Amino acid sequence: QVQLVESGGGLVQAGGSLTLSCAASGRTFSSSVMGWFRQAPGKEREFVAGISWSGVNTYYADYVKGRFTIARDNAKNMVYLQMNSLKAEDTAVYYCAADRRVAVATRSKEYAYWGQGTAVTVSS
Repeated sequence: QVQLVESGGGLVQAGGSLTLSCAASGRTFSSSVMGWFRQAPGKEREFVAGISWSGVNTYYADYVKGRFTIARDNAKNMVYLQMNSLKAEDTAVYYCAADRRVAVATRSKEYAYWGQGTAVTVSS
């Protein structure tokens, strides 16, 4: 069982930066694949970034590649999403997700555990 709590969302101007954090509890965190997803109003939840349990392998959606960075600290049970060069279209509720699977998945249904989300608003 993994419990997830996101933080770090807020209002930022276009071109600015934010760092989201996800605090995880549970003994299986260090063996869990982690992902960040987002959901904008009226849209489906979409994959943003994922990271393997070791942190060695990372994956990004094309629309954030080069602007966002995912990282994890297994000693602190934390996952981070550094977001740079933010655009208005990045506005969404961002969710942290975890699953005890071998490889990073990009579909939300592949993740068993979810946080409550943190809202990011980018003003243009």
